Amino acid sequence: MKTKKILSFTLLTLLASSAGVSTVFAADEAVYNSKGEVTYTPSTKPTDPVDPTKPIKPVDPTDPNGPNPGTNGPLSIDYASSFDFGSQEITSADRTYNAAANPISDGSTRPNWVQVTDNRGTLAGWSLSVKATEFTTGSSGTGSTLTGAQLTLANGRLVSISDAPANKSLSSVTLTPGASSGTILGASSGKGAGTNLLVWGDDTSKGSSVSLFVPGKTTKLATTYKSTITWTLTDTPAN
Repeated sequence: MKTKKILSFTLLTLLASSAGVSTVFAADEAVYNSKGEVTYTPSTKPTDPVDPTKPIKPVDPTDPNGPNPGTNGPLSIDYASSFDFGSQEITSADRTYNAAANPISDGSTRPNWVQVTDNRGTLAGWSLSVKATEFTTGSSGTGSTLTGAQLTLANGRLVSISDAPANKSLSSVTLTPGASSGTILGASSGKGAGTNLLVWGDDTSKGSSVSLFVPGKTTKLATTYKSTITWTLTDTPAN
């Protein structure tokens, strides 16, 4: 059909030219609309720890088999640092020990951090809290305990590449053993999409932003004391 239109147009043009007549014809044009569409669904796959613009592989300084994998689901805790306060001499003086920066598999270190991802696609908000047990040589309620020891997370800063990042974070929190911190990182309704990190310190202060205070009067045995740090993420919007 298109070939026939071209031929007809050429013939009419020749006839008009031979007759000395100037004729103008409208352009042969058709308009048709199609569509583009994308549908997102909540992701249930774990999100790797990030830097935050590229994936990295952190090392757990307290466990050669760690770190634990992130939680599943569209709202997830992807990673939280374990804190290594090193080997210290027994003393009867008050002491504050700094946790080492988080080692990375490539040999570098990063400030200690916790990472949350919200891939629900609802912007409904969320809240992250933390609590720690006492530092003890045995299970809870047994063994020797570092009575009065306090864990402090300082110089906290929010890091995100989201255009709707989390909007609640604590710059510093001191944990009372067994008690929840309340929200240390969170998002109110309309915020918190994508991956958000609460990072303690920067390249200068990464080795001094997480600390453990131990009173001098506390009895210390020549052994290793451990604490379990529990991070809890809920779908409750942060206030």
